[in-house]
Amino acid sequence: MNVTSKGRYALRVMLDLAQHPDDGFVSLKTIAERQGISMKYLEAIVGSLKKAGLLDSTRGKEGGYSLLRAPEEYGVGEILRSTEDKIAPVACIKADGVDCEHARECMTLPMWRELDELTNAYLDTVTLRDLLTGEKWKKA
Repeated sequence: MNVTSKGRYALRVMLDLAQHPDDGFVSLKTIAERQGISMKYLEAIVGSLKKAGLLDSTRGKEGGYSLLRAPEEYGVGEILRSTEDKIAPVACIKADGVDCEHARECMTLPMWRELDELTNAYLDTVTLRDLLTGEKWKKA
């Protein structure tokens, strides 16, 4: 699994908005400045996030982006899947199945499928709130 900069930046955008819940709609320029990411690249990222139903937006002078839900209602897996072509451990595993001419006789395929399921299940347990607080990884 290799999360691209698009996926990492999507998490940063979502975290930025989660850190500023009282700011209302936040302009792309503000997010770009706070995160040190080009506006051009952010336009594509927020487009994917909006299309996936993760962000609200408004146009105009006071326009920008905001979260639609509370941070604890966003799973990291959901965010990554909205921007990444795939987050599977091997190239042959696709969102809609397996794309490999050797799939029928591949002895490793069940392992890769299980790893894909485990990875996605784990990413779905981590929320924006977890990333904001870090509590999930603090030792008791």
